[in-house]
Amino acid sequence: MESKYRCKKHTLLLGLLFHLTLAYTWAKNDEPVALFDLGYTLRMDYSHPESVRRAWDHIHALSSLQGIVNREAPRLYLFYIETQGIHIDRYWWEKYRQPGKWLHGRDTVVYTDLVDLIQAYSDAIKGAVVYDPNVPATSNVASAVAGVENLIAIRYDPSPSSLYSQVIKSGPRIPVNIWLTKPDGRSLFTGQGNIPGTRRPSSGSAKNDAYRWFIEHYLKPGKCNTGYGAYYIDQLWMENPKATNLNHHTLTNHDFFISKKAFFFDLSPWGDEPATDEPGQRTGTDLETLKEMLLLAYRQNDNGQQFTYIGGFPPWAFKYTQHAGGAHEDVPTEWEYSRIISAYNAFKDADAIGYGALANASFWQHYPLQPHYPQKWIDTEALKQKGYVNQQGDLTIEGKNFIIFYVGDYDASSWLSQTTPTIWDHPKRGAVPLMWSISPVLAQRVPMAMAYRRETASPNDYFVAADNGAGYLMPGMLQEPRPISGLPDGLSAWAKHNQPYYRQWGLSITGFIIDGEAPGLNQQGLDTYALFSPNGIVPQKIPLTLLHGDMPVLRADYDINQSDPEAAANQIIARVSNRPIPFHWFRNILKDPDWYTQVVAALSKKDPNIILVDAPTFFELYRRYLKENDAAAEGKINLK
Repeated sequence: MESKYRCKKHTLLLGLLFHLTLAYTWAKNDEPVALFDLGYTLRMDYSHPESVRRAWDHIHALSSLQGIVNREAPRLYLFYIETQGIHIDRYWWEKYRQPGKWLHGRDTVVYTDLVDLIQAYSDAIKGAVVYDPNVPATSNVASAVAGVENLIAIRYDPSPSSLYSQVIKSGPRIPVNIWLTKPDGRSLFTGQGNIPGTRRPSSGSAKNDAYRWFIEHYLKPGKCNTGYGAYYIDQLWMENPKATNLNHHTLTNHDFFISKKAFFFDLSPWGDEPATDEPGQRTGTDLETLKEMLLLAYRQNDNGQQFTYIGGFPPWAFKYTQHAGGAHEDVPTEWEYSRIISAYNAFKDADAIGYGALANASFWQHYPLQPHYPQKWIDTEALKQKGYVNQQGDLTIEGKNFIIFYVGDYDASSWLSQTTPTIWDHPKRGAVPLMWSISPVLAQRVPMAMAYRRETASPNDYFVAADNGAGYLMPGMLQEPRPISGLPDGLSAWAKHNQPYYRQWGLSITGFIIDGEAPGLNQQGLDTYALFSPNGIVPQKIPLTLLHGDMPVLRADYDINQSDPEAAANQIIARVSNRPIPFHWFRNILKDPDWYTQVVAALSKKDPNIILVDAPTFFELYRRYLKENDAAAEGKINLK
């Protein structure tokens, strides 16, 4: 009785703390929320360089301002992201303006002029950091400096209509606290001599000198928050803004990281060629700078006991790949970057091209989450009712093939936010069991999206962690010996990082582990995942089947992404027929619930013994199968 009482008392305390936190949040939020519509920047003519520069300048300045004023409380909200005709930021705003929701009753003030908005929040900023239009990297350095120093980021442009002229030379006349160019417009970083303001010799690269200036002045002295990093394209975007979606300058992604005082970078992960945006640099210069940043972050993060949370993704449509004249393809570039950051106890929230833009994360970070979002596991009695085990608890599945869909990819806050109205809100959701694979670390930037999906889930919606847990890294790079960094083992720190996320979100399965070009999980790596993902993992570099202690391990298999559900069903049938086990995992990217419903309908007609089940049923049956089949449990079964 005493233990039950303590449990009940603990639950009541957590509930009380949640309501006190909510009350405190409301108390801090008495002032009106400022609203600003950035949609006009999407309707500019991007074939004109002047329009492109104006869009860039307005969005960058606003994002830096937003990161500062939203650091302590949600004060400034903007409307910008549009997907398939849906205004994403309005979608979320209107959802939480409803009665009983977080923003209901909050007063608002609408601003229509950016200069007026900057003037209104002039008391929140200390001035401006002005950067060099001729050294693209300085735009990212400006965002990093803005967060640390409480400055808005402004590109140097003395033309009469520029934002620089409107807010620095006239209007509110914001003082310039930090110059990343000379006040007369000449470049501060030239790739020659010593890096300005330091005794450090130039790297020979103006781009890298700018980042190394930041290293010397901010990273080494411990002025920025190395728990957060941001990998977003610099102002070179302006040379090719139509390479992909117009919002993929990803400046609106900066606000959260500015609020966290993060470090920013846009560097090539490749050490075998010069960066494509600066082909004259010495080969590997970008990589050297990246590794120096990551090592400093590792050391300042209690020698890797805290992981570095990095937002963003290699800007492959613009840089560092064959799209930009490089030697490498897109996915290998993604994997190489992942391999490198993993070696330094860092992971990414992967704002990849396509749905990579995100706005207002600095605002939504204050959304009050519940302490726990529990999920139920299946028991023997439920398996008996389904007819999958007999009265003795033995499996009765002969002749059946069970499939599970890895419903992804939700390892990016931007992707989760943008796909909620189109995929999650689809009227067919709930028709078939789906394993929604979402990284729990996304709760840092889009907590409202995480909470909304839990609150509106049907009995057929079950949640597991996306690749590779609470953040996308390659866990094999945490195992000693650690190539690239040579650092001590990082597995125990990874377990400690994941455990609170898995507890809060009721997770016990990691739906996919991307190993890429990193080593596969060894015994210690498997032991680590068993600590927080005891009901299953799906790595790439592992035997076909394995029971590790009591944790079922299944090797990842095919991606099934045909748009035609009939063709997808045919591929599944063909693949199932070639596998010597009755459990099959398939990965799908950005498919809506109607697609899954049609695939299942086609399968039931073609082969009714292929059965889509929910995640707890799949992994519990698979665990029992492994326990009844020694060869499978020991990893001795191979494909035909």
